[in-house]
Amino acid sequence: MPQQCEQLEKPRGAEAPVDRVHLGRYTLGDSGLEREVLGLFLAQIPLTIESLQFAQSDRDWQVAAHTLKGSARAVGAWNIAHLGLEAEKLGGIGDREACRSMIGRIEAAAAEVESYIAAAFPDRDH
Repeated sequence: MPQQCEQLEKPRGAEAPVDRVHLGRYTLGDSGLEREVLGLFLAQIPLTIESLQFAQSDRDWQVAAHTLKGSARAVGAWNIAHLGLEAEKLGGIGDREACRSMIGRIEAAAAEVESYIAAAFPDRDH
């Protein structure tokens, strides 16, 4: 993979758990669509974490980590995207302790994103 694809830099001004400016480029600023896309992202995260937890091969781990990285990049969840990249770099399930630690970090970042989304869209369940 080319060096530029390996690096993941958080854009300037992306301090929040979700970069709404980035997301807005895809939703054209439609807050209803943002809410829907972020809801799909939140629904997908636990499934991807479960795929990491129960990965039976290095390939299973790599696919789940890559999925996490890509979906997080799409919505501007840069911290989760970075963790997905780090998970990919683990190379697989050989070091179970490192995998467990990574999953814990991803779960913490996901909780932060979920809290942020709940605060940003307090009426999202209505």
